[in-house]
Amino acid sequence: MSQIDRYKSLPIYQKAELIFQLVESLVASLPEDDDYIQDTKHLMLEDAMIIPAKIVGAEAGDLYSIRMQNAALIREYAMHLYVQVGSLAFHDNYKDLEYIKLIRKELEEFRILFIEWVESFDTNNHLWDDWGLFNPSGAIPPSDEDTDFDINDFFEDED
Repeated sequence: MSQIDRYKSLPIYQKAELIFQLVESLVASLPEDDDYIQDTKHLMLEDAMIIPAKIVGAEAGDLYSIRMQNAALIREYAMHLYVQVGSLAFHDNYKDLEYIKLIRKELEEFRILFIEWVESFDTNNHLWDDWGLFNPSGAIPPSDEDTDFDINDFFEDED
């Protein structure tokens, strides 16, 4: 099984793809003659598209800090999508409230999968985040003596 196939087999990825498909169907049913709905349509599609891509990015990155950065973005886009879909209920030109309920239900199921997925991240596989946002709980910052990192190791010797 290829890595991309492994990522696509994850329950969280499959749920994200389902949500994207539902959002695609929703936006296809929206009226074309309303500027607010048109703007909302584009935002919903963008958010729904980014979520599965960030799941793959988190899985491919493997490091805790990279995975957490992607997880934070996934959470943000999912929350935006939840609000954008719900905002349609207050708009006069959209009355299919069942679609809104369905997508929000799927987003709630996604949230539960998301929590389980984030809990599976390996906190021992991390690089120190100097900004302090994505360090595992209890991680100790490296001292200057602890690092053997040399930026010059990444450049070929030009002599």
